[in-house]
Amino acid sequence: MLNPEDLYELDPDLPPLAGPVLLHSLDGFVDAGATARLVREHLLDSLEHRVVARFDVDSLIDYRARRPLMTYDRDHWASYDAPELVVHLLRDEAGSPFLMLTGPEPDRLWEGFAAAVRTLVKRLDVSLVVGFHGIPMGVPHTRPVGMTSHATRPELVTKSSWFDKVQVPGSAAALLELRLGESGHDAIGFAVHVPHYLSQSAYPAAALAALDAVVNATGLVLPTAALRDASAKTDAEIAEQVSGNEEVEKVVRALEQQYDAFAGAAERESLLAESQDMPTAEELAAQFERFLAEQDGPDSTQP
Repeated sequence: MLNPEDLYELDPDLPPLAGPVLLHSLDGFVDAGATARLVREHLLDSLEHRVVARFDVDSLIDYRARRPLMTYDRDHWASYDAPELVVHLLRDEAGSPFLMLTGPEPDRLWEGFAAAVRTLVKRLDVSLVVGFHGIPMGVPHTRPVGMTSHATRPELVTKSSWFDKVQVPGSAAALLELRLGESGHDAIGFAVHVPHYLSQSAYPAAALAALDAVVNATGLVLPTAALRDASAKTDAEIAEQVSGNEEVEKVVRALEQQYDAFAGAAERESLLAESQDMPTAEELAAQFERFLAEQDGPDSTQP
């Protein structure tokens, strides 16, 4: 039987930690607007950090499904970009330590991976586990960025869901949150609502919303200035591209009317006006699957 602690190596020189927060953001599943990628790149670029745990990617990753890049230099192989699934130790702007798990979503051993992370949570006395990503939704970019939160305890949920009960394609991150809850550990996740017509582009406004949600949930003092500047710049570029495009403007106006109709009729958060039918579980699953399939194509730079 697999020992979960065999799936990773922990730095023996790791300093003592007192109830740190563990953020997690994995590549490979839905991340509309590159929301999670922008957040983790921003944090790693802005804050002091070092790797304190490494997972066994040879056991967890299917290389033929996601072939790592290698560099060929004239007459020989010069380098190999090995995938890394690691836990970073960072310090926020107040000097408080926290952890962040990054890397490719495991292709294999999801239960083993979840069990391994649970042992890390226990060994490092993690107080709260937080995940975040973007999902494509029928919302306009001209309105405040929405969000759905989910958690292992109702008291942790801060943003209500717009749907009741559905089945969608699973992810290692979702399974991790489920298993953490079953083990009695606090975990929360944030799904940021990204306008569907911007889902293939980097959308800093969604990343900023995710980062603000992390700050509110954890109390960490995290930098936001760079993301705010990027968000303002991107919003201006989107407005310029939309302006004068009659077809796109029509779509945006329709989404605004739908958004405003509900906002004016009820004092609760939702994405749909009351007159709209709820999507079926099959429709939601199909939307997720289409979005995942599109990730294999070339990156789009236009909304």
